[in-house]
Amino acid sequence: MTNTPPVCNYEGSDYQTSFWEQGGREYEDRAEAIALRRMLPESGKIMLELGAGAGRNTPRYAGFEKIVVLDYSTTQLAQAQEKLGRSAKHIYVAADIYRLPFRDSQFDAATMIRTLHHMSDAPKALSQIRNVLQPNAVFILEFANKLNLKSILRYWLGQQDWNPFTLEPVEFVKLNFDFHPKAIRNWLGELGFSIEQTLAVSHFRLGFLKRIISAKILAALDGFFQPTGALWQFTPSVFVKARCTATEAGARPGFTSVVNLFKCPDCGSENLEESKDHLHCPSCKADWAVRDGIYDFRERIK
Repeated sequence: MTNTPPVCNYEGSDYQTSFWEQGGREYEDRAEAIALRRMLPESGKIMLELGAGAGRNTPRYAGFEKIVVLDYSTTQLAQAQEKLGRSAKHIYVAADIYRLPFRDSQFDAATMIRTLHHMSDAPKALSQIRNVLQPNAVFILEFANKLNLKSILRYWLGQQDWNPFTLEPVEFVKLNFDFHPKAIRNWLGELGFSIEQTLAVSHFRLGFLKRIISAKILAALDGFFQPTGALWQFTPSVFVKARCTATEAGARPGFTSVVNLFKCPDCGSENLEESKDHLHCPSCKADWAVRDGIYDFRERIK
């Protein structure tokens, strides 16, 4: 197995319940829904949702014929399955973003919301995503913004050691990173993405405001100010819509079967053989489990 950076694993976590459903995050959820509506294509063939968790955003991608729901945690994916159901529309995959188990140029869209902040090597993760996208595919990326107004004020007042104006990421809690918007733009540009739209999101992420103003009103106000992201980004969350430039390889043939999406994450072979409870790689002899409708590419069975 190739050495990869550490992974933030939500296995066994009640994150969906404790953070989103009971954590007072309705405003943030509504604001992110507005941003996604602005950026998402109305329809498409097959989308890759990276860091999908328990499927909070997945219903917002209903215009796509198929959605690959990817997370590192199988317990999060089981919750997504319970919410979304088992059908041909949703393909559930447990995998490391640093070792994506997909053939190149498969997807005509991808999203990565509230996930990059767990990546200690963001360029490596982004390069994996770029490989699996078709020419002209849309990539919607949300990232935690190092250059947010709160961090700038804390830095100026001497209450914070790290400098929000420098380009390097800051790890404020283990495996939780904030990124400078310019660094994100640089990385995407180097990988062959062109940025089409930038939105500043979560302007009103303040406890006292959320206590006195309804989430619906705050989100509507946030939606009004989101387009200012084209000029400046001082909010804690930033959404970027990027598009892949054309490549010589071009797009793959259309979706034919689930197994034809995959490659072996250990050796890169695209000739996986499907069995009842696993996928087998003839090249390196790796077996990858298929349990309860979830394709598990985190560790080989043997």
